[in-house]
Amino acid sequence: MAAVLEVLVWWAALTGLWLVLISTVDPLEVLVGAAAALAAALLARAGRRAVADR
Repeated sequence: MAAVLEVLVWWAALTGLWLVLISTVDPLEVLVGAAAALAAALLARAGRRAVADR
């Protein structure tokens, strides 16, 4: 459950940042940003776990 919450927080933060930084908010931009943010959130979790396991 903690892993899902961590990824969700990363995803929300990164999606919010994407929406702030783009100039035109249309559905396709939101979809692309949300998908990229999900990938980045999963990588952030994996990176944090890799560093914590050392």
